[in-house]
Amino acid sequence: MKITELQRGPEEFWWGGVINEGHLMPFGDRPHTRDLRLTDDNQASPLLLSNMGRYIWSEEPFTFSFNEATITIEHKEKLWIEEGHESLQGAYRHACHTYFPPSGVTPDKLAFEAPQYCTWVEMFYEPTQDKLLHYARSIIENGMPPGVLIIDDNWMQDYGTWDFDKHRFPDPAAMIEALHQLGFKIMLWVCPYVSPDSLSFRKLRDLGFLMKHADGTPVLRRWWNGYSAIIDYTSTDGAAWFKQQLNRLIEDYGVDGFKLDAGEPILPDLMDDVTADVAWSRPVRPMEDCESYARLGIGYALSELRMCWKLGGQALIQRQRDKTHSWEAATGLRGLIPNAIAQGLMGYAFNCPDMVGGGMDGDINSPDFRFDSELFIRFVQCSALFPAMQFSMAPWRVLNGDELAWCMDAVRIRTELGPLLSELADQAAKDGLPILRSLEFVFPQQGFHAVQDQFMVGESILVAPVMNKGQIARSIQFPEGQWLGDDGSVVEGPIQLEVHAPLSRLPWYRKICILA
Repeated sequence: MKITELQRGPEEFWWGGVINEGHLMPFGDRPHTRDLRLTDDNQASPLLLSNMGRYIWSEEPFTFSFNEATITIEHKEKLWIEEGHESLQGAYRHACHTYFPPSGVTPDKLAFEAPQYCTWVEMFYEPTQDKLLHYARSIIENGMPPGVLIIDDNWMQDYGTWDFDKHRFPDPAAMIEALHQLGFKIMLWVCPYVSPDSLSFRKLRDLGFLMKHADGTPVLRRWWNGYSAIIDYTSTDGAAWFKQQLNRLIEDYGVDGFKLDAGEPILPDLMDDVTADVAWSRPVRPMEDCESYARLGIGYALSELRMCWKLGGQALIQRQRDKTHSWEAATGLRGLIPNAIAQGLMGYAFNCPDMVGGGMDGDINSPDFRFDSELFIRFVQCSALFPAMQFSMAPWRVLNGDELAWCMDAVRIRTELGPLLSELADQAAKDGLPILRSLEFVFPQQGFHAVQDQFMVGESILVAPVMNKGQIARSIQFPEGQWLGDDGSVVEGPIQLEVHAPLSRLPWYRKICILA
């Protein structure tokens, strides 16, 4: 390994690496170490960006450490260190157009103009045709706009057998046509795993399309649903087979896109011994298997990923990792904005928070589940002006009265600003600029580098959700210019101001002019 050491300038701060560490960014004022070769928890990129116009890039993962006034990089391959780009935005623009240029392709506009709806929390492993149609009609009947509807896990016959279970979905083509007529677009949950006692497993084993150990036996990987074989998506044949399954679902049933779940890299140092000796079909660089899986989503109008390595600039919707039903910064609500800022800075402009309220806390129908309606409403408000937002718990099932009305108010704000989000999505496809941006990105070197609970939508919309339980007022930092609030107030910046923010309000402001 090579060691490169840089001096950190006065008031210089850095972003990058792994988006799930957004709540720890910007780096620089406290010790922090991250090995990008051992990244198995969300999107990542071999990129660090400075608010003083510097950036660091490598085609391979590296380890970085911030210690007092120095940055230490341990790397195997060439490291590019760029300087002289003046600001965080300047550094990002240069890195983007040099190493991950925008594709020119925008995902389906419905992803930005209306919420997404995922069946996971409402149905868990038991989606059916009747439930899907009832859920879709309930969305409309309860005053919410039709959007992208994600049919989550267990719609299929088996893992690796990518066709609808005929008992639970007797006529999937007719179902999808009915959903289309209601105004929905349909995504199907898929993963790279293959049940080891299935006909698909035996077929793929014999074709040589599965990941193998050195002795030629298929790798069985432990994941959250058990042990499964894995399609070797690093191989041309394995990737082609997987894409063939997706294309067939589009052709046969009219599906509009896919939620590509899993895709974590094979990391021998972190996994159990059973996956430690994969014999790849070709030389594979560290993290390249994760990148290869993410590439399977390129080319579809709707592709959502939870894991990704590099591939900034592509028309892929990048969802944050599963969040808990909590206010926490590391795993809950307070992590949404920092993680989204990090996503945008790594080229993932089409980013999405986890499903509203969090999706990894168990069954809402269980007597042990502790639902926090205040948290849910603040989660809706925080998500409402992200590039994409996603419901899973049906709001009308968990809220009523004023609380449900406040949730609907946030959805109406999204509907109102949907055309702007769609326009910014087109812009991102052309120039790579994030849709959701930090204040530091838009207003460089004005003391906003540490602001992690506000964000900009493009250049003109300032959003300041409430992120703490019981809080009915919050401090907002207004940059220079004149800002028209959702409550009709006009604020002249730069100024830090305490504003009234009861549970019924998502504070947001539109820039109406810049002061001379």
